[in-house]
Amino acid sequence: MRMKLSVKRTVDQWFNKIEKNPALGIAVSILWLIVIGWVAFGWNLGNTGLVDETEPLFAEASRQMLVTGDWITPFFDGETRFDKPALIYWCQAIAYAIIGVNEWAVRLPSAIAALGLICLAFYTVYWYLAKQDELEQVSRPNRRYLTSFIAAALMALNVETIVWARTGVSDMLLTGCMASALLCFFLGYAGKEGSGGAGGAGGAGGEELITNAPSPMPQSPFLNKWYLAFYVLIAGAILTKGPVGIVLPGLIVAAFLLYVGKVREVLREMRLFVGILIIIGLSVPWYALVIWRNGWNYINSFFGYHNLERFTEVVNGHSAPWYFYFLVVLLGFAPYSVYLPASIVRLKFWQRSHWLSQERFQQFGLFAWFWFASVFIFFTIAVTKLPSYVLPLMPAAAILVALLWSDLLPNIENENDTERVFDHLLASSSIPPLLVWSGWVNVVFLSFLATALLNITHILGTDPAISNFHELIQQSGLPVIAGVIWFVCAVVVAGLLLSRRWNYIIGINLLGFVAFLIFALSPASFFIDQERQLPLRELSAVILEAKQPNEELIMLGFKKPSVVFYSHIHVNYLGFPQEAIEHIKKQAAKGLKPPSLLLLAEQKKFLQMNLQPDDYKNLSTKGAYNLVRVPFKKKKNEKIDIS
Repeated sequence: MRMKLSVKRTVDQWFNKIEKNPALGIAVSILWLIVIGWVAFGWNLGNTGLVDETEPLFAEASRQMLVTGDWITPFFDGETRFDKPALIYWCQAIAYAIIGVNEWAVRLPSAIAALGLICLAFYTVYWYLAKQDELEQVSRPNRRYLTSFIAAALMALNVETIVWARTGVSDMLLTGCMASALLCFFLGYAGKEGSGGAGGAGGAGGEELITNAPSPMPQSPFLNKWYLAFYVLIAGAILTKGPVGIVLPGLIVAAFLLYVGKVREVLREMRLFVGILIIIGLSVPWYALVIWRNGWNYINSFFGYHNLERFTEVVNGHSAPWYFYFLVVLLGFAPYSVYLPASIVRLKFWQRSHWLSQERFQQFGLFAWFWFASVFIFFTIAVTKLPSYVLPLMPAAAILVALLWSDLLPNIENENDTERVFDHLLASSSIPPLLVWSGWVNVVFLSFLATALLNITHILGTDPAISNFHELIQQSGLPVIAGVIWFVCAVVVAGLLLSRRWNYIIGINLLGFVAFLIFALSPASFFIDQERQLPLRELSAVILEAKQPNEELIMLGFKKPSVVFYSHIHVNYLGFPQEAIEHIKKQAAKGLKPPSLLLLAEQKKFLQMNLQPDDYKNLSTKGAYNLVRVPFKKKKNEKIDIS
């Protein structure tokens, strides 16, 4: 017991030193964010190849922008690509220009967006707790820093965030813009004096009581810097993924302001008309140019198919049951997702009179709840469902869980309080029963994860690109490593619950996830890349060497856009063997030079085309794929012979 108290005193003294030396506090915070950001987003970011199918589509469209100089209309493989607006392509193309055309450049915009988001979230959580200390006239540096550290770590170290922050598509850039915009809105809202506001970030406005009366303070002629950032980031979200970039944040802000009864007041503060002009000025010019150049083709494809139809109909077969996003949040935010119910109940958001009596900054948890719930409900209503759609609610989930654990962190104002607080934390009566139950659910959930991972080969389906997929996974030993990691975490968490050391539990979950990331998830990504994507990269290199001028390349039976990116060659996709036979007949009849084409397919497709080994020349075989040259030759009966 004495040793534990000594360690606690040492930690508390260290945080007190940070409090007295702001430069040290800033340095420690930056170091923590760099470490978390590098582990989650930077480590091995570009050391694996692009993952088919979506990532290479973005990568190649961005490369085409850089090569052609056309920064208005995105193209892929010679055709317009209207799936997403231009911001992600611009960011990737700029990265190409700086560090070259490679995997690092493709994924760098996503990683930077994720890092910027966790930095702003760290600042916001710290600012909120500092204002709370100011209001209560106490100084609790350990609670402020630890809660901010936990919030940043929870936000970065979860499967959903890591996957999309390491993938060169638009989802993380959208989340970075949207979530950062919402944080900026809250900082502007909570930092506004008058109407019960808490004052500026450095002011002492926390002593006033909240009222619903209009602010007596004269309005500044300049737009609040946080509201300005909010409008700029909303424009960025619109340029990243279209109307959802303003509709979803608008719904969140509107629902929150309606609940706290400050719609008119805050809209006046925000200078909404000025904000709309800023958003229009930054986002509309590109839309005007791309519509001017492509007309109704763009309008129907982007606004019709990729926005309206995705919300009202099933697109590309992406349907799922109503409970789909419960599973996505449970697994995507694992293992911390088990604490979300307790985090939400802790708020008592249904007690509206309580929240109306709070200072604006004290409504931070309530705002995070509206953020989480709005995104969840919006995409649950949408008919097309994908796991990435609820990525924007992950920052809110991290904030909610971090605020829950802030209640368990020792509120120590001086060294003499350490023993008193430690005894308080050991008392079961000081811990909400729901949190105790959540802790045991945590143990069960970790045990379930361990069991599932140990039996992963019985859960996963087959992969056509990897013939012996299950055997290779079992031989790698990764399921055993991952299962052991989570089983050990379950045992440690159970021990902490039994010994009533509540405030260490979230740290064990974080450490377990870091171990899982380093020893299981990251090696798994290399394994999948080697077995699934490396053969296509190697074949792309062969294509570059073997392809004759004007010789056509056909991909039969599958679409692997990474071949286009790595070979820089146009690919003609054909779905069925009969299509390929008819296409070869037509090309042979034209008398093309050279009188052959390249065909990339699986071996079984050649049998379905009735091709014999002497009908084509095998150029290379990698993994499940064969690259062959098919010469054109007419038989006497005028049928096409492939010899």
